[in-house]
Amino acid sequence: MLKRYIGIILIYVFAQLSIFPVARWLNRFDLSPNEFNNILLGWQITGFILALIFTLLLLRKEKDLPRDPEQASPVMTVVWSILGLAMALFGQFIANIIQITLFGVDQQSQNTVEIMEVARAFPLFILIIAVVGPVLEEIIFRKIIFGELYKRSNFWIAGVISGLIFAVIHNDFTHLLVYFVMSFVFAFVYVQSKRIIVPIAAHVLMNTFVVIVQLFNPVEMEQIIEQVQMIVIGG
Repeated sequence: MLKRYIGIILIYVFAQLSIFPVARWLNRFDLSPNEFNNILLGWQITGFILALIFTLLLLRKEKDLPRDPEQASPVMTVVWSILGLAMALFGQFIANIIQITLFGVDQQSQNTVEIMEVARAFPLFILIIAVVGPVLEEIIFRKIIFGELYKRSNFWIAGVISGLIFAVIHNDFTHLLVYFVMSFVFAFVYVQSKRIIVPIAAHVLMNTFVVIVQLFNPVEMEQIIEQVQMIVIGG
């Protein structure tokens, strides 16, 4: 694995985990809960934005590398991005049905609930959810982890390993299947298009869609999803 890829992974890990020592340091001060949360969230937002900036700087030399002759054209890039969004949403739907019918898991993802609670209180965090997070995740999990495994094995081995890591990193073990399916979809459109911008765009579009739904009418959307699931699985 290239040194710059290792550097990008370390930057991402730091952005994810640095919140814990910062929280312990803040506990030394006599801060109100609001002050504590505001400072901690500000650190997290800043950390992810800086992680994205440093990641893009480390990848800047790759723009000069020879392009894959089978790389998707601009038009097909848009097509694959939209297909990626549709496939990811459909994959989530199927994964949820499997979770309900086989495992009795019908509650909403706790990870999503917690993230949206933060987004409602701090609208700037939506930028992390909808844009910064997806870009970083696709570079880490698709371009680097999946990409390096794919070079040395095949789609299924690379997809399973990177998908499991992607699912576990979201720390929502009740909905591991949902994240695993999403990872497979994004890996599939990446391989088909030969362009990392495709899974990035699909992931950004999907997260943006979820944010809009959750912010404006989450109850009604959940009822619609439940009704569709009832029809599909037969009541």
